[in-house]
Amino acid sequence: MQLHLTLAALMLLEGPITTVAAGSLVATGVLSLVPVWVLAVCADVVSDSLLFLLGRYGRHPRVAPLLARFGLSADRADRLRDRVGRHLPRVVVGAKLVDLGAVPAFLAAGLAGVRYRRFLAWIALTSAVRAAVLVALGVLAGQHVAALVDTPGAAVAVSAALGAVLLTVSLVVKKTLTHRTRGALP
Repeated sequence: MQLHLTLAALMLLEGPITTVAAGSLVATGVLSLVPVWVLAVCADVVSDSLLFLLGRYGRHPRVAPLLARFGLSADRADRLRDRVGRHLPRVVVGAKLVDLGAVPAFLAAGLAGVRYRRFLAWIALTSAVRAAVLVALGVLAGQHVAALVDTPGAAVAVSAALGAVLLTVSLVVKKTLTHRTRGALP
């Protein structure tokens, strides 16, 4: 149970990497498939909903500077608001495929006044598919990990190392992209 709570917290902070690492623990027999998938979907929906809620209050003078720090300038917000209102399914799927685009897209969905039920339906569907793919990737990687280690403790250590490598690569890519775009994500 404690491992599941730790996973839930980590999935809220860096979902894709933690989900792949958890999938590798599924392959080694340390965790069960269904709880890992459910945790990944729930964490994804909660984090996306928080971004939506922040966007909903984005017109407030104290929230607007925070949105700008997340890459949603005033003129970019206007462009995204129009797109999100008309093409929510396309925006959600695109944001889930390109993880870096999720923050401004979901903030803009809140700003655009999209109904939360509509947003939630698309987020839940895409999160379920995305979590299944990420867990499957982790399971495939975990099968190779299982061949290398004999004890569950070693499997956890190797999976944690895999997660650390993926996190480092993710942070470097995000930093490089935000540096190239002068702080605003594409």
